[in-house]
Amino acid sequence: MISLKQLNYALAVGKTRHFKKAAELCSVSQSALSTAITELETQLGLQIFERDNKKVLLTPAGEQVLTHAMNVRNEVDALYQLAQSQRDPLSFPMTMGVIPTIGPFLLPQVLPSIRANFPDFKLSIVEEQSHVLVDMVRNGEIDTAILALPYAHDGLLSFEFWQEDFYVVMPKDHPLAQEAVISSDALRAHSLLLLKDGHCLKEHALAACQFEANEVDSSLAGTSLHTLVQMTAGHMGLTLVPGMAIDPLINNNPELCARRLAEQGPHRRIAFLTRPNYAAVKGIETLMKAFRQALQSALPTTDDE
Repeated sequence: MISLKQLNYALAVGKTRHFKKAAELCSVSQSALSTAITELETQLGLQIFERDNKKVLLTPAGEQVLTHAMNVRNEVDALYQLAQSQRDPLSFPMTMGVIPTIGPFLLPQVLPSIRANFPDFKLSIVEEQSHVLVDMVRNGEIDTAILALPYAHDGLLSFEFWQEDFYVVMPKDHPLAQEAVISSDALRAHSLLLLKDGHCLKEHALAACQFEANEVDSSLAGTSLHTLVQMTAGHMGLTLVPGMAIDPLINNNPELCARRLAEQGPHRRIAFLTRPNYAAVKGIETLMKAFRQALQSALPTTDDE
């Protein structure tokens, strides 16, 4: 009889392409893991992995086996979640992904409320870029992920809980600081600092301003919003910051100010993503409500408001 343990071991080897690393991931000895994989291959009558002293390769049949193994594990997880969801919505552990342009600004605002209202709730956080988190949700590695939309997430459900606009950040002595709001046309005459390619915030900022990628100097791209703000403080250009990041990034910096981008919003939408068969949706709905309330009590304040 094939066991769930065998399938989990096979998935770990498929993920790491390394028996020792897979054993460490599963907290078992390498020999125990190798024996379980060999038994699984014997029971199935096919070879899942090609291995030698240097590398591990997945056979064509093995690819199909791992796809089915992932589905089985997800269904088993769904059974446990279904049973747990019949109790209090957040009575079960949850692993949540969040992107770097949301996590540092959202989590400090919402986690104190979650801890206070749900002291027994066990939440694990994974920070990654959007494409990584989407794959992790699909593969069942995490329960849900918080992303900024629009972003392609075919096959996953989205639960939107927040909308926000961008603010133009600049030194207080900048000529545009005299304006109440800043249009994208006004930005064209200035150097605009954005994140590097691969960050969805860059795509959202370009879309909000109706800019083409070649209209922005990529040589001045940053790797985080904190870096962009420091570059702006150094008079290297202007940058765009989402509303939830205004207070932690701008309002404690006496050299900078922020003005709302004039283009029609919302400029990005914040949502939970999860699998269609995820059984603990009530838990996500509870988090959505708590997150929304916490964000509403901490709306951004800028010099023009």
